[in-house]
Parts: sequence; structure tokens; C-alpha cells
Amino acid sequence: MSKTPSTPSGGRPVPQEVQPRNLTGKILIAMPGMSDQRFDRSIVLVCAHSDDGAMGLVLNHPLPEIGFDDLLEQLGIEADDSSRRIEVRFGGPVEPGRGFVLHKVAEHGRDPEGRMRIGQALAMTTTRDILEDLAHGRGPEPAVLVLGYAGWGPGQLEGEMLANGWLIGEGEEGLIFDHSHADKWQRALQAQGIDPSLLSGAAGRA
Repeated sequence: MSKTPSTPSGGRPVPQEVQPRNLTGKILIAMPGMSDQRFDRSIVLVCAHSDDGAMGLVLNHPLPEIGFDDLLEQLGIEADDSSRRIEVRFGGPVEPGRGFVLHKVAEHGRDPEGRMRIGQALAMTTTRDILEDLAHGRGPEPAVLVLGYAGWGPGQLEGEMLANGWLIGEGEEGLIFDHSHADKWQRALQAQGIDPSLLSGAAGRA
């Protein structure tokens, strides 16, 4: 994977000794101390995290004005009556025209071209084949289509966490795939044992 682009979210490099463990597969919950308003009350699934930076997908910002069938039409993919009803979401401010299918995977072993594993049970696929499968009632389930992504350069995400921007949590399936977005931020905090009504700008990690 090429070096992950960074977003202008004010992160700063931090010393190696204070960098956290690999966060791939974890979620980031935006805290009141988040300086970048584009991520206000956002939940982000970390899809890749290394010394080169991090890449993630926002989980709780649907795009109701963009239909899956409309996107298929733009790509010249003809859907039939069995086409899946796939939700379209805003994944982040980097490359907003680029699409990713976030989905579960059951099999183990080598991943096909165009699919990046996120932990053991999740993957992100970028090939046209998966869209054609979904358009004909096939493909992985559950699955959502995400446009754009969030990116951080080396040390940038760690800097934002030190600045009280993010809380780390577990990437539970309900938070990732369900369509109840209005209270998803609150539910993500409650899953970490935090009462959102008592939350201040103080930092913390689950």
C-alpha cells in the first residue's frame, strides 16, 4: 500500500516511546477536544496503522442524497431486481470520489487483489467485481459503500490523541454496519463505559 496521505488536522509527530500499539481494527471516537470540526462526533474505523501513518473510514456519516443504484449507473454497471440495498457513507475528506466496500469476510488465507484485510473478520475492497456482485444480489454481507477516507501522516494520529482528540475503542460489528447513526457516537462511548452527558475535554483511552 502506498504511503497514506495526511489530512490538515493539526497533528504533530511524537516521540517513538509514547506512540501507541498498532490500532488496525480499532475505532477512534472523536472527543470534545477534537480540533478538526470535520470529525466532530465522528467514529472512525482504523483500516491501516504503521510507522508510515494511518488510514481509516468514518462510520457514522451517511450520504442519503447518493444512492447505490445511482453510483452503479455512473460506473456503467447494470443492476437487476436482486440488487442489494447498500448504504453509502462519507468515509473522510481524502479522495472523496474514491469508493471502498467495507464488508465482513469469513474465509482465511490469502486475500485476492484489491482487498485489504482489517483484522480477522473485516476487509475493504476496491475492485469493480465486488460492485457487480452486489448489483446482482451476491457478494459479502453485511457490506457498506464508503466514499473517501481519513488519512494521517507519520505520528499525526498519535499527536491528535495526545491533544485529546480521540478515544480508542473496539470495532464492534453493530457500530460498524448498523444504520442507526443518530445515536452511534453516544453508543460508542457507552460501550467504553463512558456516559456522554458527563464527558469533558479530558483525554482518555479505553
